[in-house]
Parts: sequence; structure tokens; C-alpha cells
Amino acid sequence: MKKTIYALGFFDGVHLGHRALLNECRRLAREADCLAGAITFGSHPDELVFGRAPVLINTPEDRERLLRRDMDRVITLPFDEKMHTTPWMDFLELLRRDYDAAGFVCGDDFHFGARGLGNGTLLADYCREAKLPWAVVPEQSVHGKRVSSTHIRSLLEQGDMEEADAFLGHPHILTGRVVHGHQLGRKMGIPTANLPLPSGLAVPKFGVYACLVELEGRKYPAVTNIGTRPTVQGQGITVEPWILRYDGDLYGREITLEFFKFLRPEEKFPSLEALQQEIRRNAEQTLQYFAATPNP
Repeated sequence: MKKTIYALGFFDGVHLGHRALLNECRRLAREADCLAGAITFGSHPDELVFGRAPVLINTPEDRERLLRRDMDRVITLPFDEKMHTTPWMDFLELLRRDYDAAGFVCGDDFHFGARGLGNGTLLADYCREAKLPWAVVPEQSVHGKRVSSTHIRSLLEQGDMEEADAFLGHPHILTGRVVHGHQLGRKMGIPTANLPLPSGLAVPKFGVYACLVELEGRKYPAVTNIGTRPTVQGQGITVEPWILRYDGDLYGREITLEFFKFLRPEEKFPSLEALQQEIRRNAEQTLQYFAATPNP
């Protein structure tokens, strides 16, 4: 197998700042006739270092799915006690020995190795000494504000999906396997799929969103509710897309939701008829949104 130049990071959200690293990694890989790869971790380092992890934008599976769109190799390493105590230089040596690393890219604020002592400056010095390709990429900004996973999580929690997508550089995604619900939507003529919301993720503001659903290699518009379904005394947080222009059995199947626009906050309606009427209006809004945005 060819050697690989790796971008290093946790890559939560795989946002525009990360995209700058991945693009630079691919450029160096082309010049060196290498593969382009990314190194990430199965759990956030803060979980082990501080005993608590921040809420995350994506599941590990979705993060890897996003990285694989552009990279030849994606390596997800465990962040365990051994990794936590590995000196920064030993970490780079491990990647060269076990994963065919032939160069590295990181952000200028990235820290790695025991006690976070490794940084862009030391990585550059190491690569110069070893005669390896390298790059340290400066932070990126959108609308004059630094791109960061923390800011994007805040935008999701505010329901500002269009701004969150602008900082991500792609739609916010959630992949899950459809589970059985209470069949209420089907009885109302609005058959929704029910996706479990994994713990530890940033929860978008409760409400209704215009989405696309990827299914069987195609994408369908979907009007999606996130919340507790107060009109029907729901329990727990649910993610329920009504996939428009699709008719089929989805139970047990994996689907990916792409979020584009916040349509309205969740509310309690006086009757099921009023709820049904509003959902159908939201479905029409969703169709109109994608008709006006043919290549979202």
C-alpha cells in the first residue's frame, strides 16, 4: 500500500476549519504521490482527561462517514489511558510505524500527546528533521467569526440551521436506524419514521425542519420534527421525519437526515386535526424550499 499523509484532529462536525486541513492534506498527498488520510478518535479526549466530554455534533459513525467523502483512509483510534499518556513524538512514530504515515497536517491550535505538549510548532520541527511533508493550517472564519465546533453546537441548539450549515460547509447530518413508534402519524395520514437520538449529541432546537433523507442512493425531501410531541403527551426526545414522495417500509433500515432550514418551534396544538393541518403546511414549505434550491 502507498504511504499516507494524515490530517490530525478530532474533527467533530467536519466543518470548514477541518476542511482546510483535509484540502491541504490532499494537496501534499498529490505532490508526494501518497494517499490522503485522517486520524480521529473514537471518544473525545476530554472524557478521559477531565471526566466529561462536550456534547458533540456527530456520532463517531457520522464523523467517519463525512471524512470518507474526501479522504482515502480514515483511522479511528481509541482515546484510552495508553493513548492519553503517549508522548507526542511517540504518537507520530506510532503513526509512521503502524499506519504508513509519511507526513502530517494539523491546525495551529491542535495539541496532541501526553499532557497536550505536542503542537504545530513541534510537529513542523519533527517533520523537517525527518524530511517529511507537513503543514500547519491557520484557523478559518465565516462572516468574521472563527469556525469552531463549539460555535456550531451553539447554532444548532438555537435552531439556526442555515448558519450552522454555513460554518459546517455541508448540511448537518444524523444517521440512524428506523425504530417502531406509536403509529399515530400513520393513522393521521402522515407516516413518520422514528429515529433514536443518540446520547451525547447536541440537540437542535425543538421544532420542525426542512430536510433531505438519503435512502437507497436517492434523496427525498422530508419535514422533520425534533422534540417531545406535546400535543400527544409524548415522552422523551424523538426525531421524526415524514419522507415526502416516498412510500415503503422503513423499519430497521438505516437512513441519513440532512438538515437545511428551521421552519417553526415545537408547540402544543388544541387538537390532532390542527396538528395535522400544520404538518401538511410545513410539508408544503419543505417542498417549496427545495424547489427554490434545486442543488442545496
